[in-house]
Parts: sequence; C-alpha cells; structure tokens
Amino acid sequence: MNTTLDPVLLRSLVAVVDTGSFTRAADSTHLTQSTISQQIRKLETQLDCELLVRKKRYATPTIEGERIVSHARRILTMMEEAIAETVSTAEQRPIKLGVPEDFATHELVPTLSLFSQAFPEVRLEVKSGMCSEIWTQFQNNELDLALVKHRLGQAEGIAKWQESLTWIDGKGFNNLQKVSVPLVGLPSTGLYRSEMAHTFDSLGKRWRMSYITSSLSGVGCAVEAGLGISLLPTRLVTPFHQVLDAKDGLPDVPPLELILHAQKQLSQQSKLLADKLIEACDGIYSP
Repeated sequence: MNTTLDPVLLRSLVAVVDTGSFTRAADSTHLTQSTISQQIRKLETQLDCELLVRKKRYATPTIEGERIVSHARRILTMMEEAIAETVSTAEQRPIKLGVPEDFATHELVPTLSLFSQAFPEVRLEVKSGMCSEIWTQFQNNELDLALVKHRLGQAEGIAKWQESLTWIDGKGFNNLQKVSVPLVGLPSTGLYRSEMAHTFDSLGKRWRMSYITSSLSGVGCAVEAGLGISLLPTRLVTPFHQVLDAKDGLPDVPPLELILHAQKQLSQQSKLLADKLIEACDGIYSP
C-alpha cells in the first residue's frame, strides 16, 4: 500500500462528502465530474478499500470513508494554516529606516515607539549614521525610508525641511584667535566638516582638525569642553556653547535640507510610518 496521501485527492473526497454528490463536488472544486470520479477511484485503490457508497446521484461515505475524511480535514486544515503563516511572514518583512545619527535618539524615538505600539506585528530596523552612508544604502535599495541631509537643491524626496547651521565655540573659550584654529567635526565625508574647511580656506585662516567624531552629540560635547570650533545644526546649540557670527568674522553658512526619501514600492505600514515621520519633522522644524 502506498502510504503517501495526495492532498488533492483528499480535498476531492471531502468535497464529495460535504456536498453529497460528484456533480456538486465538481462545481465546488472547479473540476470536472469525471476528474472527481477518477481521483476518488485512485484514492480507493491506494487505500485498498471503498470510501463512498454511490446511490444514483448521491454519494455517502462508508465507515472507512468517514475515518479517512476525518483525517483529511485535519491534514487540509494544517496545510492551510502552514500556507497562511508562511504568506503572513513574507508580507511582514521588516520596515528598514535610515536616519542621521542626531535623529536616532530623542528626536524620533517617541514617534517610532508610538508606531510600534500601533503595529506590534511590524518589525522596525533603524539604521543610523553618516548621511553619506544612509544615502548610499537607500540608493542601493537597502532601505525603505531614509532621512538624509543634503545641500540645498541637490535632491528631491517626498518631504523636506531646512536645517539652519550655527558656528559655535565653548563658553568662555576663544579658539578663533589661535594661530591655527582648532576645529571639531565629523569624518571627511561629512557635510559639516567640508563646509568648515571651505569657509576657513576662503578666509585665508590656518586651521587643523583637533577632534574628530562620527557623532554630532560628540561634536557638541567636545566644543563645550573647549576642544575647538565647530558648525552644528542650530537646534543642537546648548547654553554651554558660545555662538559665533559675522561680528566674529565668520560668514553665515547656507542651510542644509533634511529630505525624506521613500522607495517607489512601499507597504501600507511603510506609508503610514512615512506620514508619522513627516509629522514629527514638521514639529521639530516648526518656527
């Protein structure tokens, strides 16, 4: 006896028992009546027993048929559950979001927390770091959504905000008057550092990188400690910073643009998250 039961044959048997006839079973399974008959005969041959009693237009299960139908229902149910769980898992792929380092903590965490509470079945993967790295990952389709800082007019997205920049020194320090001005900044790929270098080169002032960190919060702390001058988003200036401007000989620097980028094909949850990010950034950059 072949011990492997074909679920297609079991489904046809269940359909005949549930509808009471081969004709109605054929209609419910979208098969022909002859196909249903062939499948039942094949199953009976395989099990070496009669499963149905045929009475003109009607069919009823034998004792053996009732036993097999009982098992068949469980088998088909388990198969449907396995398929449903697999499809559900495939649909619930994580939402991958890229954000600048200065947005990865206090700025956006409340928004992400509320989103996770509303959609507990969705897994968020948030990647933070240098904007150049986030932008590259987004262009390589490694991120669904990405908040990236660009120079004015260099990119387009689904929403944008202007990020004003401010020159700062530590409170009570005067690093600008040193022969070689010490600067605190990000690695060479950072927008802030390139703006600082361009400005001091244009002014004809000697400068040196006295402290380099990949964190804007680290930049702010280093400036507070008197390690050098830097350029930071205005919203990150603290009472322990001394603001420098034109009266100190430093020109205004054009603002950057924070742009929300989104891939063309997004899940419904990703679109909702994008709406929440726009709402959060509107609050951060409101006048």
